[in-house]
Amino acid sequence: MEQVLTLVCKLQPTSSQAEKLEVVLHAFAAACNYANEVVKPQITSKTTIQNIVYEDLRAKFGLAANLAVRACARVGANRLAAKKKDKPVKAFKPTSADYDARIFSFREKDWSISLTTLDGREHIKIDAGNYQRGKLKGRKPTSAQLCKHRDGLYYIHIQLKDEVPDPQPAKKVIGVDFGRRDIAVTSNGDLWSGEKLTKTRDRYSFVRASLQKKASTRTRSSRRRCRQVLVRLSGRERRFQAWVNHNISKTIIQQAKSTQAFVAIEDLTGIRERTNQQPRSKTERRRSNSWAFYQLRVFLEYKGIRDGVEVVAVPSAYTSQTCHCCLHIGLRSEKKFKCSNCNWSGDADLNGAKMIAALGLSVSQPGGSNGLCCSLSTDFSGLLQSPALKGWGSLTHIKFETYGYKLVTATKSGYECGKN
Repeated sequence: MEQVLTLVCKLQPTSSQAEKLEVVLHAFAAACNYANEVVKPQITSKTTIQNIVYEDLRAKFGLAANLAVRACARVGANRLAAKKKDKPVKAFKPTSADYDARIFSFREKDWSISLTTLDGREHIKIDAGNYQRGKLKGRKPTSAQLCKHRDGLYYIHIQLKDEVPDPQPAKKVIGVDFGRRDIAVTSNGDLWSGEKLTKTRDRYSFVRASLQKKASTRTRSSRRRCRQVLVRLSGRERRFQAWVNHNISKTIIQQAKSTQAFVAIEDLTGIRERTNQQPRSKTERRRSNSWAFYQLRVFLEYKGIRDGVEVVAVPSAYTSQTCHCCLHIGLRSEKKFKCSNCNWSGDADLNGAKMIAALGLSVSQPGGSNGLCCSLSTDFSGLLQSPALKGWGSLTHIKFETYGYKLVTATKSGYECGKN
């Protein structure tokens, strides 16, 4: 099994080389837009797209042969991604271009790269740090992506392919509950508070709003200084968030590797679309939309693959409302959780992490969900009602479905747990 690691290195082009790179980016984006307009929308195969527009891309936009091929592949990949989300393909912007082994090469002797432009081959120095140099030493990468970041500078995203170990056999599981108040809580009791991250985001948001207001109302010199400060602050918040998530994911994966366990996480796909439909304040909406839970999931997954630790994603439905001890719906209030069936009470996020661990263990075991089955006959009227049940009428019916099995079914007469 192979894993692709992307290294980002800043380029140091001369003024003439920068102009050539800019021409390449504009030509590549124009070629992608042309191919997307000419080829029928239902076609997603890069080979079919290439057969239709390859000659036109070379003649109209002056692209090299392999740049034209990569443009067709970019259109096909974007169409597939848009089709899965049932959305139209967005217009291509001149911010990146794909390169393969025939139009890109890396030279370690002078730490430079060779790129094909519309005016021939160019050798450009790269500004590589110690981490990048350690990863690139003795390697010959065969693919990369030329990018122009928001700061206006050019970067090369180099892809490295590595063989990874097979997942280690594991009988234990570490459940991870994602959140905003606490960034991550594990079933082992480890917790990473999000208080500092929230304060940092709020501070940067206030500074940006203040500078943007001054940049539009003050004198010309003040506006220029405000824009310079905004450029200097650009990316700091994002880098701090990535640093926090890197540390959290590294700790969890190392703990799982040392204890021969695998990691179970909750699948929060679509949570922003659901929560944005609810009425909220501007501050709350900004905090919710800046929650980087997917980045933490990606970091856990790629570090798990690299270290041979399996990472399993389970549905998040009702994991925060279900008692991990008896699988009954409990009552959650902020950080507190209480089960009226078995009287367990404690931290709500810890309970959610233990429930996620139980789900992950059940789907990974050969026996399936047998460990989550029980036979209960409890008077429903004596139990605390979940907020999800309110307004459901006389008959209440909940299903926890995960990979084909049912965890809990609640009816008016009582609870039933078992397989589908």
